[in-house]
Amino acid sequence: MKIAVYIAVMAGVTYLIRMLPFTFFRKKIKSRFVRSLLYYIPYAVLAAMTVPAIFDSTGNLYTAIAGSVTALVLAFFNMPLIVVALAASLAAFITGLFL
Repeated sequence: MKIAVYIAVMAGVTYLIRMLPFTFFRKKIKSRFVRSLLYYIPYAVLAAMTVPAIFDSTGNLYTAIAGSVTALVLAFFNMPLIVVALAASLAAFITGLFL
C-alpha cells in the first residue's frame, strides 16, 4: 500500500512539473533573464542531486575527491560519458585501496 502511495505522489509531482509551464506561459517568453534562468535549472537540479551523492557514496572524503577530480578532468577534455564514469570509479577504487 505504501508503494502505491509513493508512486501516486511521484506521478502527481511529475505531472505538475510538466503541466505548470504550459499553464502559466502561454506566450513565448521574451525576457532574456527568465529564458536563461529556465535554461540552467535542469543543470542546477542535477548538480544539487549528484554532488551530495558523490561525497556520501564512498564513505571516504578522499576517495570521493579522487573520483570527482578524475571525472572533471576527463569531462573537461570531452571524453565519452562511459569513459568518465569508469575512470572516476576506478580512481575512487584505487584511492580506497591505499587508504
